[in-house]
Amino acid sequence: MGFRVLNYMRPFMSIIPEVEQPEKKIAFRDKVLYTAATLLIFLVCCQIPLYGIKSSDSSDPFYWSRVVLASNRGTLMELGISPIVTSGMVMQLLAGSHLIEVDQNNKEDRELFNGAQKLVGIIITIGQGTTYVLSGMYGDLAQLGAGNALLIVLQLLFAGLIVIVLDELLQKGYGLGSGISLFIATNICETIVWKAFSPQTVNQGRGAEFEGAVIALIHLLVTRDDKLRALKEAFYRQNLPNITSLLSTGLVFAIVIYFQGFRIELPVKQQNQRGQVGTYPIKLFYTSNIPIILQTALISNLYFISQLLYRRFSTNFLVGLFGKWREVNGYGPQAQAIPVGGLAYYVSPPGNLLDALTDPIHTVIYLVFILGTCAFFSKTWIEVSGSSAKDVARQLKDQRLVVKGHRDASLNKMLQRYIPTAAAFGGMCIGALSIVADFMGAIGSGTGILLAVTIIYQYYEMFAKEQAKYGSVF
Repeated sequence: MGFRVLNYMRPFMSIIPEVEQPEKKIAFRDKVLYTAATLLIFLVCCQIPLYGIKSSDSSDPFYWSRVVLASNRGTLMELGISPIVTSGMVMQLLAGSHLIEVDQNNKEDRELFNGAQKLVGIIITIGQGTTYVLSGMYGDLAQLGAGNALLIVLQLLFAGLIVIVLDELLQKGYGLGSGISLFIATNICETIVWKAFSPQTVNQGRGAEFEGAVIALIHLLVTRDDKLRALKEAFYRQNLPNITSLLSTGLVFAIVIYFQGFRIELPVKQQNQRGQVGTYPIKLFYTSNIPIILQTALISNLYFISQLLYRRFSTNFLVGLFGKWREVNGYGPQAQAIPVGGLAYYVSPPGNLLDALTDPIHTVIYLVFILGTCAFFSKTWIEVSGSSAKDVARQLKDQRLVVKGHRDASLNKMLQRYIPTAAAFGGMCIGALSIVADFMGAIGSGTGILLAVTIIYQYYEMFAKEQAKYGSVF
């Protein structure tokens, strides 16, 4: 029996920010405007620096996952979507394991559960912000002073509340999709465009070079006499975006879009009626990008805790088992910490194909971890999100729909053959595509590219559905 912990949420419901359900159906044009306004607020917050920080040049514990978590170092969006995704992961796993009781068919339970999820997100925001300040990420605590330290935490809390409200605004039907998906896709696409066309110059010991791969290609072809050598450098230069990684990114886009079309379509018809037969699609990516988002949140929190412990207790044996780190120079102004031992190292991707071949134990553990966690999160998600075979069977029965050629009583058994398999196998495919993209050197990481494509494809389907329904989206 689960524990009715949700009952203790009632006193907090009045102080937790909430977006009211729209009183009437929102027109598609208005949804687009709401979505654009939401995105604008997010982008503005990404450019507003945190007030009171003394320095942000220390190694970045979220360097590996900033693109995916839609965060921007040293700004209001320092934490990005990390708190809200982490709280969602924690609450969904607690509900899925029945450690807390929640009836998703009960309106009050749904409201209490969503309130609890937001409260946990707020607590995580405060915890992460406080830990950031105490760890010296914004300068020595003695230099900051108690006033500035508190002010920084309050700014991060305010930004966290903005993310929660914006995400809920879109999910309640005022806009398109969810805030989390929108912010992730925007951040990843911004990163890809910047690394392709950035005019910023950096020096890697070979003289000043343009950061953007395309700009660097044009510059090298114009300034070098040996055009063949210039092309080779533009395609294969190290530690900076190159044309090969840009082409790999495009190839990954195409592969993911191709796999998006894989589905099984079950013929359904109205019960006790003859007439037109419709279809109920079960996609290969049944849970979409949820597994990789949850897996990224898990990894980012593991890295953060591991780095924090290693800075303080680097000689401790247990801390070393959890993760060992070394700071290296990136091509930006900040040093980056990379895992070199312990659990954090073995769940991190190999740097390149050569590293994967020279350390096969690391490679195998990484592959098993990514595929296993993606499959696990995918199967768990369908149980707690109302998309399991039992839930789908109930939804079809409520609409008086049956699968053609099957009795109503056998509907759940038939769906059990497809949905759990699609969830687990689809989650593993998502993980595998992410690994392939990482090995190919795609810009923005394999996980980032995968998320961007699936999110953009979802928005494309929304627009296509609206156009088919009304003839025009505007």
